[in-house]
Amino acid sequence: MKKALALALVLCMMFALTVTACADFKPDGPVSMIVAYKAGSGTDNTARILAKYAEKYVGQTIVIENVEGGSGSIGWSQLADADPDGQTIGFINLPNFSSSIVNEMGTYTVDSFAPICNHVTETSIVIVRAGDDRFPDLKTLVEYGKANEGGKNELKASTNGPQASNHIGAQAFANSAEFMYIDIPQGGTADQLLSLRGAEADFAVVKLADIAGQEAEYKILGVFNPERLPELPDVPTLGELGYYPDWLGSSRCLVAPAGVSEDVVKFYEEAFKAAMEDPDYLAAAETAGMATDFKDAKATGELIAQQQTFAEGLADGFWYDY
Repeated sequence: MKKALALALVLCMMFALTVTACADFKPDGPVSMIVAYKAGSGTDNTARILAKYAEKYVGQTIVIENVEGGSGSIGWSQLADADPDGQTIGFINLPNFSSSIVNEMGTYTVDSFAPICNHVTETSIVIVRAGDDRFPDLKTLVEYGKANEGGKNELKASTNGPQASNHIGAQAFANSAEFMYIDIPQGGTADQLLSLRGAEADFAVVKLADIAGQEAEYKILGVFNPERLPELPDVPTLGELGYYPDWLGSSRCLVAPAGVSEDVVKFYEEAFKAAMEDPDYLAAAETAGMATDFKDAKATGELIAQQQTFAEGLADGFWYDY
């Protein structure tokens, strides 16, 4: 009887050791980080800064893989279809990702991904070209839009794709200020800004970090926030001018393909948290104008669900025909 109990105890200990060994995930080669936008885009720039400082915590080289097209849906489809072995992770952009599901741009859903953490949260702003003297302030832009509806000088906005984050911002602005505009959709924020600089459009809604290092090229007319931003104390909120009163912007979340183990999620969650607290990373992020906003896997999952509900609500009465 004693021998049987001893053997059972040994077997239990061996089983426990085996489970522990299996639970200690570490990537065994270069980690692919899918960015669903082109090189030089806002997401790409912030991803590369994070990847650079996260490598020492991940213990492997992190390779940025730009898979652009379809307003992000091509990259997110590839990420959803990747092996759930912990070697492939990537970014989803909210609310672009949520809108792509609403518009059935891919076969993935929220459940196709395992949340890891949130990286940055960015506030939307309304901008025009720095040298465009037609629009000294936001009210002048609104008045121009109202005065020229249906005429040859209709107001034009460059956006980052149909019903993507910056298109949502332009629409929220126009709806609240009661003017119409012509949408000039681009494949991403980098092309959107190029379109504005090239005078193909009159204004654009982007995120503050999107113009980091390029501030001299643009004039910021308003911010989508209940209060003025500390870094832009002289720029009014849309709400104080009687327009859209709430925060609007974008979050960039790291996720893995659904099916990865909890140990994979925990490993990356802890590694990226450490990276985002690294003094060298924080200095680089400040220089780049990145609004680092770490959220753990649970909070990130809740954010993704909340943004999905938000995007589904936009389908009813939010969009208009141009």
